[in-house]
This record gives sequence, C-alpha cells and structure tokens, in this order.
Amino acid sequence: MWEAWWGTRGLTTMKALTKTDFHFDGQKSVYHGKVRDVYNINDDLIVMVATDRISAFDVVLPVGIPYKGQVLNQIAAKFLDSTSDICPNWKLATPDPMVTVGLKCEGFRVEMIIRSILTGSAWRAYKDGCRELCGVKLPDGMRENQRFPEPIITPTTKADEGHDMNISREEIIKQGIVSAEDYAVIEDWTRKLFARGQEIAAKRGLILVDTKYEFGKRDGKLYLIDEIHTPDSSRYFYADGYEEKFEKGEPQRQLSKEFVRQWLIDHGFMNQPGQKMPEITEEYAKSVSDRYIELYEHITGEKFDKATEEGDIAARIEKNVKEYLANRK
Repeated sequence: MWEAWWGTRGLTTMKALTKTDFHFDGQKSVYHGKVRDVYNINDDLIVMVATDRISAFDVVLPVGIPYKGQVLNQIAAKFLDSTSDICPNWKLATPDPMVTVGLKCEGFRVEMIIRSILTGSAWRAYKDGCRELCGVKLPDGMRENQRFPEPIITPTTKADEGHDMNISREEIIKQGIVSAEDYAVIEDWTRKLFARGQEIAAKRGLILVDTKYEFGKRDGKLYLIDEIHTPDSSRYFYADGYEEKFEKGEPQRQLSKEFVRQWLIDHGFMNQPGQKMPEITEEYAKSVSDRYIELYEHITGEKFDKATEEGDIAARIEKNVKEYLANRK
C-alpha cells in the first residue's frame, strides 16, 4: 500500500510505502516493526523491507515519508559494507533500494546506544537532575551539546510494546540477557564501529553524535544485525559552527530524527496519556523527506536517485526480491 502526496500545484506525485504484504517462496513468518517489515525465509534468511513509515516517541506517525525507506536502506548498506572488517554482519545483498537480505540471527534483547555528546533524551534527563545513566556516572556542570570526555554506552532493553527501557551493563549480565563473555565482545565492537562512523562522518563535515547497534548470534557466532548509522538510529550535527553554537548555547544544526521529535513536542505531543497526535500536512511530510535526502547526500557524498520511486513500489520490491531468492537456489 502506498500513499500519494500531491504537490502544491498538483504537478508531482510523491509516494510513500507504509504497508507491505508479500508472500515469498519459503516464507515462514513476517514481523511488522515500527519502521521495517521483516520476512523470515526458511528460518535461514531475513528479507528486511525499509518502509516509509516514521516513528517517534515509540509511536508510528499516521503518514509515510516519501523516499525515507530508500534513504535508510541505502545508507545502512553502505555502512555495513564499510565496517565489515571490524565485525561480521548479517547483510548478504540489497536486491532493491528499499530491501536488504541477510542471515537470520537470534537477536539480543538489547540495543547498544553510544553517545559522544550530551543531547536529546540524555540531556532531558540530565537537566532534570539525573547524574547516572545506565550505570555510567555523569559529571556535574555539563551543558547541552557538550562532548563527553569519551563516548559513553547507555544500553536499552528492546520492548515489543511500549518504551525501550534504560539498563546497565551489570543488569544485562545479571539478568542473563547477554552473557558476560558476549557482552565484552559487543561492547568492544560498539566502540570500534562508532569510531569508524565518526571518522566517515568527519570526512563529510559531520559529527556522529550518538547511535545504536544491535547484535545477534547464529550457529554460536556473533554478528552485527539490523541497520547502522542512518538518521533513524543516529544523530548527526554539522561540524561547521558546532563550537560557536555550543559556546553561545544555540541549538545545533543537525541531521537526525530529533527535528521530528522536536516538532511533535512543539505541537504538544510526546505520546503521553491524553495527548493527541498533531495533523501532519503534505508540506511537513515533504520537508521531512527533503531532510532525509539531504542527509543521504551529505553522508554518502552521492546524489540521491529518486527514479526508483516511480511506478508501483510494492510490485517492484516483490519482483526484485523474488528474482534474488530464485537465483540463490
């Protein structure tokens, strides 16, 4: 299913894929996440479709964002390829601009969040007096958008429903969510992946502020899974002007989903009881789409190819994935 957005003069149609219902050969099940639809093929492969849905405050917004799925999928594919020397990852192929096919792993019920700057939800907690985040002590006297002396890891437990919860390394091991041995490995990988992401971002005039990684196991071997370094899982600041804006206490110019969260906050919505989702207009959806494309071009240094969104998106995906799976046999 796709939504059509008519441009202000009625001349252009922007499409957004917000729902999928594919039936691939060997398909065992499908999981519809907040943003991605994950198809299990013979308990061996995963077909992950990056839809144009967008979520904030653990709720999916009622409108899709054109090109968003393609942006996320293509950025993630590039970063998975450019970090494969650090750790093995699940990716096998990207048979369609909105799809990655890879190895099915048993994912850990934890997200490894790593932060280099005090901002976003961490700043909101700090401002309210929090001085320990996921077992990590935070110094007094920090300001919004200030760099930490070194990046801190603040994991959360993955929730099927509702909010992900902050958790410390000690609790993760104590609760048996991840063994001490495996945790030591994924913690090391998290720091190395983040350092690589920061290096790549710096070459493009960006600062990788914070991000999250997910890991899993297959046949006893650890893998990096899901996506990495996209605007949905990461926050980027522009390096140019960062210090000046920080000194003046001005908001940073950023490329991330935080601007959507901030827009919702400004419109009185944080998914609290009794709050109503504000109307998302065509103009606003297009502005979000433009921000995602801007990040793609900035982070990859390549022009974004919009041609892939012409025609029936779902039919194109189905054809490309079926061809890939047939050729693997």
